[in-house]
Amino acid sequence: MSVIAEIIDILENKIEKLFDKINSLEKNNQDLKIELKKAANRIETQSLEIDALKKHYESLKIANTLLGSEDNKRDTKLKINSLIREIDYCIAQLSD
Repeated sequence: MSVIAEIIDILENKIEKLFDKINSLEKNNQDLKIELKKAANRIETQSLEIDALKKHYESLKIANTLLGSEDNKRDTKLKINSLIREIDYCIAQLSD
């Protein structure tokens, strides 16, 4: 009978260790999920910041060209022509 008791004790110990391991893995999983959410939020924030910086860069590029820089002269002329067409369209709409 003592052999069966020893086997039961060994099984109980192994089961207890498995439960401890499961609890540890579940906690680790929750921590990783939280970290993943934080990383996703950080990525979204940085993407928005990148978009804003791109727009700011384009504005600075146009302003630089208007101040006499030769680098982006063609882009600025196209942008100005586009704005003139929009203004002409608005004037035509107001005239009707």
